[in-house]
Amino acid sequence: MPGRTRSELLTQWLLSLVNSRGYGKLAELRRPTISQNAHIEAGWFDPERREVFEQVAFLFAVYHRGAVEPSRGYGSLGFAARRIGTSVGRGPDDPGASRLMDRIVASRRPPLRHLQHTLTRLRSCDRPPPSWSQLADDLARWTDRQARVRYHWAVDFHAPPPRTDARNNRTTTTTTTKDTLT
Repeated sequence: MPGRTRSELLTQWLLSLVNSRGYGKLAELRRPTISQNAHIEAGWFDPERREVFEQVAFLFAVYHRGAVEPSRGYGSLGFAARRIGTSVGRGPDDPGASRLMDRIVASRRPPLRHLQHTLTRLRSCDRPPPSWSQLADDLARWTDRQARVRYHWAVDFHAPPPRTDARNNRTTTTTTTKDTLT
């Protein structure tokens, strides 16, 4: 389809595997060490970023194990990791989520094992995953110093939660001092 990025095409294909009950291909994708047809197929969407697309397909399959409804996800991985935890504390208030995020942003290469653990935790907390398209794009730019992917994920993880205005029950964002001076 015109106008769609390669990452969005990959996401659409992955969502279609869940919708069409392509459990065999999803099971293949969960085997990260064996290059099988499904891994190769995921890489077709962008041959220059083949390895990243195969990793995202693996992570998608891990999150969707046994799922009947696919989840497109939303936000960055840092924003998604904010959703890990319990009613006692989520994101930065959950020690396990904080340690996991610290390990991810400290990695020089995309930390597939820690990303897998993050998605497993999101699934066990019954929370939506990150945007699969954005995850593919972010992982492809992991070492690009100008993209600052790890920094943006850390900011998204540690950002203050949106406040609810009690008068009209609307969510508002926190205004910084810089914003009030301009």
